Amino acid sequence: MTVPGRRRPYGVITRGTTNPNRLRRVDNWIVATCGDLLRDAADPLVVDLGYGASPITAVELRSRLAAGVRPDVRLVGLEIDPERVAAAAPAADPPGLTFARGGFELAGLRPVLVRALNVLRQYDESEVPGAWRTMTAALAPGGLLVEGTCDELGRLGGWLLVDADGPRSLTLAARLSTLETPAELAERLPKALIHRNVPGERVHDLIRALDDAWRAAAGYAPYGPRQRWLHAVQSVRNGGWPLLDRPARWRLGELTVPWSAVAPA
Repeated sequence: MTVPGRRRPYGVITRGTTNPNRLRRVDNWIVATCGDLLRDAADPLVVDLGYGASPITAVELRSRLAAGVRPDVRLVGLEIDPERVAAAAPAADPPGLTFARGGFELAGLRPVLVRALNVLRQYDESEVPGAWRTMTAALAPGGLLVEGTCDELGRLGGWLLVDADGPRSLTLAARLSTLETPAELAERLPKALIHRNVPGERVHDLIRALDDAWRAAAGYAPYGPRQRWLHAVQSVRNGGWPLLDRPARWRLGELTVPWSAVAPA
């Protein structure tokens, strides 16, 4: 994947499928985890890259950030397909919410935060590092990228927090009321890890440890899936996995580990 020229959209048109509330889990995580970054920013500019055929998830992210972080946050939805940009125009609410054509180069913007969900999933794994570098190079100083994937209804997801030096962490998230087994999360790993869920890779070890702990916590199932998940995650932590989050996030069906714990072998 090569950048064809300065300020030209960099990337390819993806499938663009989306649904209302599909990204609510990652959005709520962004509010909790990246809120201070936006609160401290002189210009709280956020880019939603590759919002898809409908602008609904960009609208939702802007609404959640405005309510949970600061009301003056500005969100620009970028799509490489000009027809999608035109279709999103009626949803715009300047200056807080606008839409433009752009790709990994971020259309010359300097955002504090970029959300790129279900974009790199449709690329080859070898193209991921270059896309990360291009996006993080366009960030404002200290800016962050949230990149990952989720299922069509937002019940399962996995995303990376990335800065100019590379990935910082991996978060796995599930709707606990519909979770049969944590092994299901393997299907929604970010592109950089989804093909690494094989013996000998650390992300495989993590998912196996979580799945084993979930089965061992079956006795807590009568108290609800949240209690079962809490005990499973605590068991994973007791087993030596360096979890970055606390029970308040675990209760939401989340688990976050440093990138070093799951980086490809």
